[in-house]
Amino acid sequence: MTGQHDYGGRVHLLEDPYLSSILARVAAEATPRQVVLDGVRRVYDVLFAAAAANELPTAPIRQPTRMAAEHGERAVLAVDGLSNTTDVVVCDVIRGGIVPAQQCFERLSAVIDESRVRLDHLNMARVSDAQGRVTGVDLSGSKVGGTVEGATLFLPDPMGATGSTTVRALEHYFEHHGRPARTICLPMISTPEFLTRVLDFDPKLVVYTARVDRGMSPEDVLAERPGARWNEEQGLDSHGYIVPGAGGLGEVLNNSWC
Repeated sequence: MTGQHDYGGRVHLLEDPYLSSILARVAAEATPRQVVLDGVRRVYDVLFAAAAANELPTAPIRQPTRMAAEHGERAVLAVDGLSNTTDVVVCDVIRGGIVPAQQCFERLSAVIDESRVRLDHLNMARVSDAQGRVTGVDLSGSKVGGTVEGATLFLPDPMGATGSTTVRALEHYFEHHGRPARTICLPMISTPEFLTRVLDFDPKLVVYTARVDRGMSPEDVLAERPGARWNEEQGLDSHGYIVPGAGGLGEVLNNSWC
């Protein structure tokens, strides 16, 4: 179910009671890590299915079923499925993106010729000066398997906060590995600030998200439909965390707090 909003046609907000229930459990401090991991995988099953259905090209499938031996042509399935002639790349932004990226990669590999599906890994670490101010991003140790020119690029990073990570990932691809035909961002939870940053950066980019969090916005702005007063909406606190959000999800997923 696509939620009503005013963020434009490139944003797909999936308002779904099933997803909302999972995300509530994922965000709760008392939820065990294994339950969080399972919840993230389930959310990405839904997000990926919605994005794939809308964004990937289709082609006719003609497949005899097990009933064909008895019923001949009547038991031949004729449907439209995902095309095997498109190249798809999934970008794992370490660390929060590890689980979502693997999930999307496996789902793609189940339905598309595996020679056309690739999983890249971007190891992005903040670089700071002597005063602790962030001065850049170090991508050493990243593994990119080739060009993305003409491919569809999926970016399933779970927390769409400031958009800086997504933009830096795309800058890296554009500079070193070409430009994809389309980029599909799949944040579980995003902010209005994230949407502004990534949509402005790449006109071919679309976003599929289960929630847009605006918890730091004034009450009168929150009373409006999401996106109606976009430039007044705020979903980030002073530390760059999403409110209400889910806390440091990358740390939770990996049980690594440094």
